Amino acid sequence: MNRRRRQGLSLLGHRERKHWLMSLLGLITGLEFFENVMFVFGAAHVMGGLDAAPGEFVRVQAAYAVGSLLAIVLQQRLSQHLGYRRYLGAALALFTLGLLGCAQSQSLGQMALSRLVQGAGGGAFFTSCRILVVVLFTPADRPRAVRHFMLAIFGASALAPMCAAYLIEHHGWATLFYAALPPALLAILGTALLMPEDAGKSPPSELPPRRDLLALLGFAAAVICLQWSFAEARFDMLGHPLRLALLGLGGALLLAAFLWSQWRHDAPLLHLRRLQSPLYIAGLGLYFVHYFLSNFSAYLFPIFAEGGLGLPLSTTGLLNSLASIASLLVAIAYMAWGGRLSRKRPLMLLGLACLGCCAIGLSCLPAQSDLLPLLPLLLAKGAFGALLVLPVAGQTFRELGDAHFAHGYQGKNLMRQIASSASGALAAVMLQNRQFGQRDALLQDLDSGRAAVIESLGNLTQAFGAQGLNPPQAHAAALAQLSALVDRQALLLACQDLYRLVALLALLAAGIVMVQRQLR
Repeated sequence: MNRRRRQGLSLLGHRERKHWLMSLLGLITGLEFFENVMFVFGAAHVMGGLDAAPGEFVRVQAAYAVGSLLAIVLQQRLSQHLGYRRYLGAALALFTLGLLGCAQSQSLGQMALSRLVQGAGGGAFFTSCRILVVVLFTPADRPRAVRHFMLAIFGASALAPMCAAYLIEHHGWATLFYAALPPALLAILGTALLMPEDAGKSPPSELPPRRDLLALLGFAAAVICLQWSFAEARFDMLGHPLRLALLGLGGALLLAAFLWSQWRHDAPLLHLRRLQSPLYIAGLGLYFVHYFLSNFSAYLFPIFAEGGLGLPLSTTGLLNSLASIASLLVAIAYMAWGGRLSRKRPLMLLGLACLGCCAIGLSCLPAQSDLLPLLPLLLAKGAFGALLVLPVAGQTFRELGDAHFAHGYQGKNLMRQIASSASGALAAVMLQNRQFGQRDALLQDLDSGRAAVIESLGNLTQAFGAQGLNPPQAHAAALAQLSALVDRQALLLACQDLYRLVALLALLAAGIVMVQRQLR
């Protein structure tokens, strides 16, 4: 096999092999973004297919986050022992196994377990591939490799909503996971054929001692406690606040103990002492802001458009992809001309202003709004997707150099996963709470206008009776239609409340960007 592999690669020139390697790194990273964007976009349909409440989506998100965070923590240690070819091959195999498990899931527990396995594989992709840009390519080739990398991320994010909408509408929610199998299998083949065998692998004499089991168990316990507290916040916030507080506090203390042990360790899983650069720490904070706001709004928009505005699923997918295409175009423009700008802070502020304007605009749309008012708002949302994160990405790691870049990127992706998981959990919990609150308020309004409600109910009953239903059936159908209208209006108002929150968070984030002095 190795001989045939070497003979096949010998037919490729050095330049062609570099190009294929760049494309492979983009494919592996884009695969995780493609699948995750599809999953978040179709979350309501996946949960509906499993007969699970929207708030229970948090548990599935938490399972993926646990697997991903553990994978990121172990990333450097495993790559040093196995080399990136074997390590990424194993991670892709786990991710593929998780995809198959998700597609075959019949219950929330099966889905959560499958997402845990999938996260344990997918958590390796982003960090490993970005580090391999530094490991495999010379400084002269790295800008082109980074372009492949970034275009794959933005391109996959743009394609995913359209694909998800089509698949759910025509073939059911399980095909969301089957659709990611072909690129996953292609990535496994590409890794086996193209990745150098010794990439990232340390000589046996340089391998750190394997004394990480206790620390890893502590980190796993911390992550599980924190994610569990996110998942149960909807149910325990009012009923069992002390239990929720103890769970969150326990997770925070375990995490603090893990970080302290890593600080003192001579061969840690996380090299915290090498990451004391103020520029890097400020960059991590802004990364958190970006991923939190992006994932929060990514969860919210499909529910708002389909459930609140009543748009068809295919139209919702197209609109979501339109925003991501705007991000892709802004990213291409930034990679072409961003280097000429000496100060990047105005771009970051512009990105946050775009998000704030989009959120305010969406919070004011009426229930029967047409598509035209949505287009500029979604283009603004897409611009935010690139204008904040790309200037941050270009400056955060500048003081670390090649020697500590891998450690810095590992920490950054831990921050990314924590921010994405926390924002998805918060969005799900807050949306459900606000929907219940708005529904109660609407029912009180209906009760105060009982005469008009009785008249409307009578008209609906007569309309259903004219269609051939007997009086009890017509009355039941009228009640069901009125209840559905109340639920839809409550969902629309709840989404608009959260969009006002997004606008406020964007304003606060702009204040943070203005105050900090590291990233300019």
